Amino acid sequence: MSDIDYELPDPSLKSIVTHDSLKWIFVGGKGGVGKTTSSSSISIQLALNNPDKQYLLISTDPAHNLSDAFGEKFNKDARKISGMNNLSCMEIDPTSTLQDLTQSNGDPSDPLQNMMGDITSSIPGIDEALSFMEVIKHIKKSQKKDGESNDIEYDTIIFDTAPTGHTLRFLQLPQTFSKLLAKFDEITSKFGGLLNNLGGGKQDIYAKVTELKELTKLINEQFTDPELTTFVVVCIAEFLSLYESERLIQELNEYGIDVNTIIINQLLFTQNDDPCKRCQSRSKVQNKYLDQMDELYEDFHLVKVPLVNTEVRGLEKLTKFSKFLVNPYIPGNSVDLD
Repeated sequence: MSDIDYELPDPSLKSIVTHDSLKWIFVGGKGGVGKTTSSSSISIQLALNNPDKQYLLISTDPAHNLSDAFGEKFNKDARKISGMNNLSCMEIDPTSTLQDLTQSNGDPSDPLQNMMGDITSSIPGIDEALSFMEVIKHIKKSQKKDGESNDIEYDTIIFDTAPTGHTLRFLQLPQTFSKLLAKFDEITSKFGGLLNNLGGGKQDIYAKVTELKELTKLINEQFTDPELTTFVVVCIAEFLSLYESERLIQELNEYGIDVNTIIINQLLFTQNDDPCKRCQSRSKVQNKYLDQMDELYEDFHLVKVPLVNTEVRGLEKLTKFSKFLVNPYIPGNSVDLD
């Protein structure tokens, strides 16, 4: 046994909230575990604790739950959340982004358009990858340039990702675009003469593919830098959720993406004299998995969040809920958000 005392990581998100250099924060996990609530809460805490910085919360989940969470409508154009001066939201539609790449001139009879449609539809994960590229393009356009633009420059981007399977394809972005570019090169080599006759349509597609190639290289470099990027896993204390979370963590490690924080949602902290037998039984099961996680992820920030008394919707309730992420819940304290 070492004489050096080992200090467990803080069971909160304070390290993320106070991190000065993070540019990208991904939030993901199995469906139905509270990813949107968690990503919204992280964003709120970042904004409240760093009032001089600007934050952008983005949904890449086709379900677009951010609008429901905050009770106001968001779309592909970033807009500030009502009541927050330094937090904006946007929701990206992967389907429309895919159409934007493949439809160079809007003419369904265009053979180049049809070829690009065939290429993209044959590559798994292309819709997620393209949705992310749309985000990056939007952010690049909105950055300040020599004081000429009044658009917001975001210090950190927080992603409310789709359920785990989609997220993993989303993180394969560099490999996905390598396949797309290879397919495109194959087509241009095989049908060079035909493509040359298409004039502007060909150049339009070339410009889009070149832009995507450059952006992919840039983002791939930033994703593997733990000073710039981290991934927060969200789960509940149940077997399937923990199994999927472990799979996600292993994949993230393979991609070289930093992951050291897990939010465990919907926990029942019952007392020994609690009259609710069902609650006692549920809590016992949860504690079994919590013990496993404490052992398996001893180097992680394990943020244990209680099951609250109401649906978490609207800025006021989200703000109250977000405090559980930075101030560890003490069993016996109130879980009332009303």
